[in-house]
Amino acid sequence: MPPEQQTINPLGLTRPEFLESCRAAGIGSGRAVAAYHRVFREGRLDGLPGPVAAPVGAVVRRLGEETPEGTTVKFCQQIPRDAGAYRGKVKVEGGEGAAETLETESVVIPMLGRTGRKTHTLCVSSQVGCAMGCRFCETAQMGLIRHLTAEEIVGQWWAAEHVVRETIPGVAAPDPAESKYGRLARPLINNIVFMGMGEPLDNIDEVLRAIAVLTDHHGPGLPMSNITISTVGRVDGLRRILEVIREHGWKRLGLALSVNASNDAVRDGLMPVNRRWDMAELQRVMVELCEARGGRKMLFEYVLIPGVNDAPEHADELAEWLRPFMRTDEHGHIGLLNLIPYNPRRDSPWPAPTEEAVAAFLDRLIERGVFVKRRRTKGRTQMAACGQLGNPEIRRRKFVGLTASGRPTG
Repeated sequence: MPPEQQTINPLGLTRPEFLESCRAAGIGSGRAVAAYHRVFREGRLDGLPGPVAAPVGAVVRRLGEETPEGTTVKFCQQIPRDAGAYRGKVKVEGGEGAAETLETESVVIPMLGRTGRKTHTLCVSSQVGCAMGCRFCETAQMGLIRHLTAEEIVGQWWAAEHVVRETIPGVAAPDPAESKYGRLARPLINNIVFMGMGEPLDNIDEVLRAIAVLTDHHGPGLPMSNITISTVGRVDGLRRILEVIREHGWKRLGLALSVNASNDAVRDGLMPVNRRWDMAELQRVMVELCEARGGRKMLFEYVLIPGVNDAPEHADELAEWLRPFMRTDEHGHIGLLNLIPYNPRRDSPWPAPTEEAVAAFLDRLIERGVFVKRRRTKGRTQMAACGQLGNPEIRRRKFVGLTASGRPTG
């Protein structure tokens, strides 16, 4: 596709934005509305008018693991090395000059609620690789390959909802008769968490664009409260989120902070980002976010690593750091701690913690008033669990960034 022939990609546009782009291209509103529903609600990418196109990375691999709650599925999509391909800016066909391909990684996680109702959470990637360098994380060992576009992020939802769902045992097929919009009459994906490859706040513009599309009532239609951004603690990005909450009313957007340490010395060694923004500064911005979000609960994550951050004194220090988010006479708990047993990455210097160690740490936190839950491990054997995403075959490749125009930086 020549650069001067721009496509209109609905995967990266809210319906009002899409309709405006179609109007400028001479496409009537009726045809534009039908095309938007065709892509999102029917899961069809054919028969789109004029310059409208929605390229989605082909699902090239699936790995499943059975759990008591259902089948956890990790799937990989093949995407071009050049991020601009999803915005109609580079040639992506085979043959001479074809773009080198990369892979995204996503995980569909079954969840069983207290009432027995089964839901599915989609863990999406915001980058291929990651630049944050956290020692316990498989993705960090890859380095950052490139950012994903909003179209590629939303494309992970599209693939899960319209391709992968058909391979998951026990998932009911959608009944087009139940809704005039077809495939989403029985949605598979109920929640989305930005906890896959990459640091979402390192790619904040594309992540925010993707969330706007994912929450569009005429598109995926996910409630804002069912989407969570997880971050290692980029304070600049958290302040950007604070602006969005105040200016656009995204108070119901979920936020999760990977704490993973109880003091700066331990966190400096595990997470290089802490050397720029220490735990005191991190605590301050999280308090501001809690206030701006009207006291809605914040999620904190703590990966328990044997011999590193699992001592009794670590539990005591962590409880003290979490004190502003604990129950008081004025309010209930506004912070929930997820305790995550470490999932060993490839060539890991640490083993997984024992059940006894996890239980002891959990009990000590509860005794000190922390609202804490233990994260159930899913997908560990398929390298699909927390901290395990990352294809070793694409490590050490040259970084390819994304400029404001969608062109690669390297």
